Amino acid sequence: MPGSSLDASIKELNVIIIETSRLIIRQFESQDIEAIFKLNSIPEVLTYIPGAAMTKLAQAEQILNDVILNSYAQRGYGRWAVEHKADGEVIGFCGPKYVEEFGEIELGYRYLPQYWRQGFAVEAGTAVLSVFDQYEINEVIALILNGNKGSEAVATKLGMQQRGKDKFMGHIVNVFHKQL
Repeated sequence: MPGSSLDASIKELNVIIIETSRLIIRQFESQDIEAIFKLNSIPEVLTYIPGAAMTKLAQAEQILNDVILNSYAQRGYGRWAVEHKADGEVIGFCGPKYVEEFGEIELGYRYLPQYWRQGFAVEAGTAVLSVFDQYEINEVIALILNGNKGSEAVATKLGMQQRGKDKFMGHIVNVFHKQL
């Protein structure tokens, strides 16, 4: 019945985009607010991310509702949660986002430090790129702050090539590009 608790729980079912041997890549949902907060508040994670660190869970809830879920509703895609199968934790995100300033779709990715240098970013990125045709995405960019060698290595392993430099959010970024 519409409006019942069953109806509400159906809305919270994981919408899985794709799975790999170690990861579930799915839409973010309300249970992920703490993970979104962690990905936007840990200084080590934010070294090459423009903007201030989050200080309250309410900020993560606002990002979920106003940015992520809004993107799903408007475009049918957005940043997706990357869940580690072994421990059930959301370890980061990977997915497309339309960047108005460039008029292009960016493949973005970010992970918690304890999961760095284990191949998760390339594994998730490869999987996500393989489903972009379902969203009528045939080329992507990655906007990487100058000096972020880790993200540049991921972009290169995903087959992206540096197209040049530009400014984004007041910072110099290396623009990587891939035709799918």
